[in-house]
Amino acid sequence: MMAHSRRSFLIGSTAGIAGLGSLGSVPGAFGATAKEKRDNKLQKLVEERIAPFRGEAGAYVRHLSSGKAAMVREDELFPTASMIKVAIMLAIFDKIERGDLSYHQELKYTGEYTYQGMNDDILSRFQVGQTIRLSKLIMLMITISDNSASIWLQQLAGGGGRINEVLESYGFQAYRMNSRTTGREDAYAQYGWGQTSPREICRMLTLIREGKAVSPAASEEMYRVLTRIYWSGEALSSIPPYVQTASKQGAVNRSRSEVVLVNAPHGDYVFSVISRNQQDESWGNDNEGFVLLRDLSRIFWDYFEPKSRWRPAQKSWNWDR
Repeated sequence: MMAHSRRSFLIGSTAGIAGLGSLGSVPGAFGATAKEKRDNKLQKLVEERIAPFRGEAGAYVRHLSSGKAAMVREDELFPTASMIKVAIMLAIFDKIERGDLSYHQELKYTGEYTYQGMNDDILSRFQVGQTIRLSKLIMLMITISDNSASIWLQQLAGGGGRINEVLESYGFQAYRMNSRTTGREDAYAQYGWGQTSPREICRMLTLIREGKAVSPAASEEMYRVLTRIYWSGEALSSIPPYVQTASKQGAVNRSRSEVVLVNAPHGDYVFSVISRNQQDESWGNDNEGFVLLRDLSRIFWDYFEPKSRWRPAQKSWNWDR
């Protein structure tokens, strides 16, 4: 089992899941986007960058309008770490759509779901009895990856079992919640809080982007939430700040992960990079997994936007402080 850190979290049957995706019965499908076509040049760039990585890394990238794609271990299982929080959000919006929850309803903080561990949580600093809107709780979970908010939202969504039912209803086969989920103890021991494949986590963001997750209105709001990410030092740092991105990150000692959908000038593209069993367990900016995320993100931007002259500005301050 992997230890937690700054972007990780530990989180623990309903009939008829509302808002089934129109492509839920076709695992791996990308809807209205172009048919997947492996791009040999891009494939070589991805394979060459992953080759020296000390551990196992998977990647999937796809340009949605052209279908150009490259992939390594795209259908293998990897730890999600905090990327599982996108699944929690999906299940919450499913409940909102059905009328079981209200997006801006007031919730009273009891301290019951406070995450115990080293983290930067804001919710855990609340006083018992304080109130917070559900919409703000979702923001804390996604934007800053607040672990206490995630535990609470998992409970509000109906628990890990229901979250997995929602995922299954959309045809996801790899993407699953493990923590605090009855029957998934073995999967939790192997992958931690959640598991996915690089391809499926990209499909999740693509469904939201295309308005096919829960409902068009719910998809739009989820996409807005995913564009407000505090953790911008890895994959996002290799994309111009004036280009919109929707993303989620995850990190534990031996795994680093990120999924990003980029609204690039010459067409959207989506990618994920996930590691497992990586040797470098440090937490500085130069961690080998973090560097891999930045490098592959840069490769993808340069490949799909070859005329871009943007380069990251040099920092005069210490990123790690």
